[in-house]
Amino acid sequence: MSEEDGDHHSSEATSTNSLSGSHPPDQVLETVLESVLQFLTCRRDRNAASLVCRSWHRAEAFTRSELFIGNCYSVSPARAFARFSKVRSIYIKGRPRFADFNLMPHNWGAHFRPWVSAMARAYPWLEKVYLKRISLTNDDLALLADSFHQFKELELVFCEGFGTRGLSKVAYNCRQLRVLDLSDTEVTDDNVDWISCFPEDETCLESLVFDCMENDINFDALERLVARSPLLKKLRLNRYASMRQLYQLLLRAPQLTHLGTGSFGLIENIQNLDDNQECNYYYSAFAACTSLVCLSGFKDVMPVYLPSIHPVCANLTSLNFSYTNINPQQFRSVIVHCHKLQTLWILDSVCDEGLQAASETCKDLRELRVFPVDADEDIEGPVSEVGLQAISEGCRKLQSILYFCQRMTNEAVIAMSRNCPDLLVFRLCIMGRRQPDSVTGKPMDEGFGAIVKNCQKLTRLAVSGLLTDKAFWYIGQYGKLVRTLSVAFAGDSDMGLRYVLEGCPRLQKLEIRDSPFGDAALHAGAHRYYNMRFLWMSSCRVSRQGCEEIARSMPRLVVELVRYDGEEGSFMEGDSNSFTVLYAYRSLEPPRNDAPESVTIL
Repeated sequence: MSEEDGDHHSSEATSTNSLSGSHPPDQVLETVLESVLQFLTCRRDRNAASLVCRSWHRAEAFTRSELFIGNCYSVSPARAFARFSKVRSIYIKGRPRFADFNLMPHNWGAHFRPWVSAMARAYPWLEKVYLKRISLTNDDLALLADSFHQFKELELVFCEGFGTRGLSKVAYNCRQLRVLDLSDTEVTDDNVDWISCFPEDETCLESLVFDCMENDINFDALERLVARSPLLKKLRLNRYASMRQLYQLLLRAPQLTHLGTGSFGLIENIQNLDDNQECNYYYSAFAACTSLVCLSGFKDVMPVYLPSIHPVCANLTSLNFSYTNINPQQFRSVIVHCHKLQTLWILDSVCDEGLQAASETCKDLRELRVFPVDADEDIEGPVSEVGLQAISEGCRKLQSILYFCQRMTNEAVIAMSRNCPDLLVFRLCIMGRRQPDSVTGKPMDEGFGAIVKNCQKLTRLAVSGLLTDKAFWYIGQYGKLVRTLSVAFAGDSDMGLRYVLEGCPRLQKLEIRDSPFGDAALHAGAHRYYNMRFLWMSSCRVSRQGCEEIARSMPRLVVELVRYDGEEGSFMEGDSNSFTVLYAYRSLEPPRNDAPESVTIL
């Protein structure tokens, strides 16, 4: 299956019209074909194979073990499961990404219940479920835990609606559980000790992630669980784990490869914070973890303990300081030891000096994310074009960058395009609205133009700052592999969006905020929307009439209008022609019936 949501459904529709003839399939050839397709793992390649003819379509469906649903409303569970009968792993995505920024109603939808109910009947041998931006309840988790006796992996990302009672069902019933990962997920405290519900004998756990949980846990039960989980490689703690508790866990599990430290600053029974003996204990514990390659966490960090991680820095390939508000000197004391680092997430508190230190040390860096400590547009940010240019000059293997800043120049962006031609992802977020080149005062057109011209592998792009239609012409002309485009506060007229929709043949996801694009631009992409996963436009100039015309002309396109009162911060109910958000996506099903009153489906 390809990465595009619902592409397996497109395969189904297309293959029925293929020139395969009406003769019964040759059983020998079909058996050989199934054997070959089992080695095809890429979703995009599998989708292409399913379009060859009817026999390939049948064989591909029969041999698929992993099912990807990029939009839970693009297809019904019944339709998906009827086609794919041998699935052991399923990935489902729900709410659009901007729901993370409170631009969608909290009760928008994306419920897990229809899916888990159908899975329980269709896939009793299911082993893995990955959910992103899905609403699920404790009862949903109980049904999942009761239905799949070979269940091994549960990953929840940006999910909500459940609590510790549901987790206890999973821990108790799924005796072969290897992975339980909760990332950026809301978990309600039901006063249930879910950690104690794991089997009392030796477990199969390889990964346990609960760093997002905002409630305390039974540490004694966790320590016993870690001790009887010899296969545990990945452990990420929440902020309630103290330094002393982290030390105890490291002694129990020196085999860890991925560690989330939790607070890295919560202290228990320490009389003198200046006592070097305490730091030496932690230093020794980390030194024993010779397999550690990924470190994250460090919430509420106390800088005095940062030297404790020095013994593992030389082997680290991933370091996440995105919750760690440390200054350039403190950051430099760590980063100078990280010569093998490939992934680095940090806050802009490290300043341009910290980025320069990273560029001098991390020559093998592939991914960099720089997040803001303060998103206030009126405050001068601590990172700028200086840090970006330093990274581009020192980290020539860079493939992905997310960079929040208050000021930028075309020169620095052009330098990155030349120094890092292997970029797949370039997301530059200039937080001040419509900010020009901070030195010349000109639009940022040439900088982004250089990115799409020189980085010919680029698949994801986020643009910001003062941009004219010329920047979008560059994107349409050179961004032939761009699949995801995010636009904020940019553009002059409808022509800008037309350039993109007419020029980017592989565009799958288009996200636009507060830009001057209206009905003409919306209609210019009508020939593209069936081949895209979704179109998102908020605070633009599209009218309800323009949206209705698109909905009428494209019956397989679901057009949702969301009424949002930005000043009041609430979603308006009732029948109103006014709306703030347009969310359109392709679907093989009739419009959903679980939308809240603030959402109108055309």
